[in-house]
Amino acid sequence: MNLKEKLKKQQYEEIWQQYCGFLDLSMDGYMKIQKRLMEEQIKLWSHSGLGQSILKGKYPQNLDEFRKMVSLTEYENYADILLTKQPQMLPGNPIIWIQTTWEGGKHPIKVAPYTRSMLDTYRNNVVACLILSTSREKGKFDVASTDKFLYGLAPLPYATGLFPLALSEDIDIEFLPAVKDAVNMSFSERNKLGFKMAMKKDLGFFFGLGSVAYAVSQSLSAMTSSGGGIKWKDLVKCKPHMLLRMAKAKYRCKKENRALLPKDLFHLKGFMVAGTDNQCYKNDLEELWGIRPMELFAGTEPSIMGTETWTRNGMYFFPDTAFYEFITEADMLKNHEDPSYIPPTYLMDEVRPGEKYELVFTILKGGAFARYRCGDMYRCVGLESREDETSIPRFEYVDRVPWIIDIAGFTRISENGVKNVIELSELPICDWTLAKEYNEQNRPYLHMYVELERDALYKQAMSTNILKELLSTYFKYIDQDYRDLKKILGMDPLKVTILRCGTFRAYEEKKGKKPHQMSPTYYELKELLEIQECIGSMR
Repeated sequence: MNLKEKLKKQQYEEIWQQYCGFLDLSMDGYMKIQKRLMEEQIKLWSHSGLGQSILKGKYPQNLDEFRKMVSLTEYENYADILLTKQPQMLPGNPIIWIQTTWEGGKHPIKVAPYTRSMLDTYRNNVVACLILSTSREKGKFDVASTDKFLYGLAPLPYATGLFPLALSEDIDIEFLPAVKDAVNMSFSERNKLGFKMAMKKDLGFFFGLGSVAYAVSQSLSAMTSSGGGIKWKDLVKCKPHMLLRMAKAKYRCKKENRALLPKDLFHLKGFMVAGTDNQCYKNDLEELWGIRPMELFAGTEPSIMGTETWTRNGMYFFPDTAFYEFITEADMLKNHEDPSYIPPTYLMDEVRPGEKYELVFTILKGGAFARYRCGDMYRCVGLESREDETSIPRFEYVDRVPWIIDIAGFTRISENGVKNVIELSELPICDWTLAKEYNEQNRPYLHMYVELERDALYKQAMSTNILKELLSTYFKYIDQDYRDLKKILGMDPLKVTILRCGTFRAYEEKKGKKPHQMSPTYYELKELLEIQECIGSMR
């Protein structure tokens, strides 16, 4: 029976156990599942053309041999086979290919194959997320086939497009607007129609990138205050309880002298967010909707990896999506400084609370990626939880690895990307460093500190604003996702500071090396700016 049939028969305990039972696993039980599924994957992957392109004639027989024989991998190790979509080379037959941006200006896209078994696992774990998003305590949830879901997701071939597809196999939840219609609409059109439909039918769920969910929420907030373009003839189509709720909300907001918010009209059962920078938006989203968003772990290569629970206090990795390994932050940085250094990895039962890790995973169920560095950082926040009644580690998302800067889950700026921008623009930039910083509203942005060639300061009226506009133009040129930050989120993510000539050279003379070009530390930036002030005071 699928979820819909079990809900009809009120088999709530069976539903919870089927989809959320992984939370009851002991550490030993969790690792047994991980290792059993990994043994199956080792055989499939090692005997595939893709696996042999990396193993070069070796055939590991167990997990220990696999970890010794298979080096840590990145997308470059798979690109030739995956980008040309050669199914005969893969460990499992791909049913669908998911796509995302790889590296703007150098590699336009990367694709990931999903087998039928991967999709089945994805479906079960999506349902687990749906259930947990409505849960307020262990074993209790509120899901019905008549629920309505606000569509805030990117369509296929992006990973979030799988979400409604997977749900439809288990339950008849209605998306507003319907997926087949939403994929052909602009962001604004989808918001307006979704709001009108929600006013007529009510709303139970919302899922999207944290930054996108905030943009949609702001849009809905504006529409609730203005009526969202709903005319009197449309009001007769609204359900009576929605009309009553609207009247009460308007009265309450007038009495409290404030604008209407989405929470005044819609009482969400579940609210889910994925992507990066969710911590920047969670508090505001809770204020707008009256419910704390539940964060998910998700990505193109691994699909959905994990979820928070009713406590919203750390996320748990699903044991059947991927086999997990972790590189400590110190080893990650040492490897970045010295590529010949091979960082050790630790398994789920070896992580330590408070430690930050770079995630490494091997996709199970015939997946393509083995010992794959996805570029995400997580902090272990605990090995057990009295509130959740769990005995397995939980994590919080930190950010991308330092040499990749991700803004709001949209754009991934790399060192190569910045160099391409500077080269294409032909701007007289001789030194630079790029940091991710946060404004007064805790919103992320890119802050580029640049030093111009000495002659350029005299030959050109190169103001900060002019430099910013020129750089922004080229960032948009090489990166579609960067353009979408402005188009969809209304965000201008770049700030430029021009440093005095000689600042970087003086820093290098003092420290013996230049600051990191990508994600310099707080102390590196502090020192750089202090040196600039010293240069200025000497003139």
